[in-house]
Amino acid sequence: MTRSLSPEDLYDLRLPADPQLSPDGERVAYVLSGADRAGDRTTGEVWEVRVTGGAPRRLTNGPADAAPRWSPDGGTLVFLRDGQLHALPAAGGEPTRLTDTAARLGGARSPVWSPDGTRIAFVGPAGGSDDSAPIVVDRLRHKIDGVGRIGAAWFQLFVVDVATGEVMQVTDGDFHVAFPVWSPDSACLAFAAAVGERADLSTANGVYVVDVAAAQWPAEPRLVGSATGIAMPCAWYADGSALLTVGRGTADIGILRLMRQPLSGGPAEELCADLDRNVMYGMPGYPGGVPQFAGDDVLFVGRDRGASRLYRRRDGGVEQVTEAAAYGISGLSVAPAAGRAAAVVADRTRFGEIAVIEWATGRTAVEVTVLTHHQAQSLPDVELIGFTERDFTISDGTLMHGLLIRDPDAPRGGPLLLDVHGGPHNAWAPLADSIHVYHQALASEGWTILALNVRGSDGYGEAFYQAVVGGWGEHDEKDFLEPVAALVAEGLVDGDRIALTGYSYGGYMSCWLSARTGIFRAVAAGGVVTDLLSLSGTSDEGEALGTLEVGGGRDRLVQLSPLTHVDAVRVPTLILHGEADDTCPVGQAEQWFHALRSRGVRTQLVLYPGGSHLFVLNGRPSHRVDYNQRVADWVTRHLGEHPDHLAGRTENGTGAVRP
Repeated sequence: MTRSLSPEDLYDLRLPADPQLSPDGERVAYVLSGADRAGDRTTGEVWEVRVTGGAPRRLTNGPADAAPRWSPDGGTLVFLRDGQLHALPAAGGEPTRLTDTAARLGGARSPVWSPDGTRIAFVGPAGGSDDSAPIVVDRLRHKIDGVGRIGAAWFQLFVVDVATGEVMQVTDGDFHVAFPVWSPDSACLAFAAAVGERADLSTANGVYVVDVAAAQWPAEPRLVGSATGIAMPCAWYADGSALLTVGRGTADIGILRLMRQPLSGGPAEELCADLDRNVMYGMPGYPGGVPQFAGDDVLFVGRDRGASRLYRRRDGGVEQVTEAAAYGISGLSVAPAAGRAAAVVADRTRFGEIAVIEWATGRTAVEVTVLTHHQAQSLPDVELIGFTERDFTISDGTLMHGLLIRDPDAPRGGPLLLDVHGGPHNAWAPLADSIHVYHQALASEGWTILALNVRGSDGYGEAFYQAVVGGWGEHDEKDFLEPVAALVAEGLVDGDRIALTGYSYGGYMSCWLSARTGIFRAVAAGGVVTDLLSLSGTSDEGEALGTLEVGGGRDRLVQLSPLTHVDAVRVPTLILHGEADDTCPVGQAEQWFHALRSRGVRTQLVLYPGGSHLFVLNGRPSHRVDYNQRVADWVTRHLGEHPDHLAGRTENGTGAVRP
């Protein structure tokens, strides 16, 4: 007998991530994440599965191991634990610590082996080691969500000698290093950085190359190409003449492209000019994988109609790997000699499992074989409620793609929850969703959930991606309201029982729409943006958000701020926010709460101690469970379907709650 998914299941769910295929293509190392209920922390262990099948085996005991990387000969796995690099013999044994550097600000990250197997490059903090000293800043970006205030620290490039354990700092400057990649001869490292006195005032960055064999370290990096666009190095061409990068020629809002950057300098060449899709590098909250060579071809992940698809560039053209169109791809690791890759694949019933992707020379299609079944093993009696894809035509003729999550046996005329994704340039994927568990909980109670990829969403081309820039709320408001009206008109949902939720940009739109229309009976807004003027000066992404996303100066920021229109809000509103959110600082939530409370609107503020902007993805398990349960409870309570699920929770005199 099966049951529906509930928020409490997040404690038991185990999900794989960051797959790494061994050089011979026979084994896949990966991180298996879960939850330690007693310790209230997210866990990570390194596991391994053979591509020929069989049961996966655990290689490390955690509790927070990450980033496994194979040595070039396949004999050693290096991974991160407590901010330090550790090495584990692939044949078995106990791990040994390779580094003993300062673990502040998260410690080491982004380990990458040199092709000759003698050294490992990594990124780590340098400078600003006195945590009690006054924090003096003269540039923007002095804090990073999930890390906090960095003070005088900069993330620099380091190299550890595997044989001796000697660690050398390769770079030293007023810039952050990211995405290090070794040259084929192990002599140089390429990386991305924003360098210059005014680099903090722009989203632009450049690709730099540093000679690791320099006579004196730290070495002086050399700019390759332009520093006026956006570029992230992925791999070196085999002859060392160029770098494969992801980026765009301008530092504005738009989709990223696959590029070839000559080492000799000059402009980067766009490799897939006819592909009007975003190349997904992969980052928290955004699926994808680092593009990689597969012989003369390049495998990469692009966003198409919300889902992350596998693409291949071959013979100057680009093709979607059609056999894998049913999958969403996260992580990508290629063993060219074996003719296969590894990835985490998700589909309509699986949140994500390790799979091997194989191709044959001259064959267009590939074969995808799922190797793990962690979801089914951790939640054996859970069956997910499915969804249908639905297109809506907006009054200006624009086609809007969305998902309807509902039990096929649910009666017509039930309640509706409109959920707004973040970004605004993220997207709802037509895949199983392990984050928004309240979708499943509510659908099991007869609700319909509408998830729309409105203007600004990724996966529909650059013009659609940019269509919300400069007009948050104004440009996309009808994209939400007209599909809701269509569902009401056809009798699928009850027009008197409509609720609204969303996180980040979805939190912004939840506040905006609640001030612009009276159709919603309950609102649960998470990670909110309510005052664009103060956001531009307090967010770790404030300059980009205020200048590039909205623009138009002070008056425009005020005009598009929900706080400007708060007098029109009447709907009961739940506000959920990470207390340590540096992207949408907690003051955004506090302002909205104060404005509603002082105007007599029923409201409640829930703050999650230590929660960053991404706590709903990787925060404390108890916080993620609580968030999902509160959204479901609030909208259910205020639509009058069930008794008060919040009874018994501690609430102070102002209506603010700490979980």
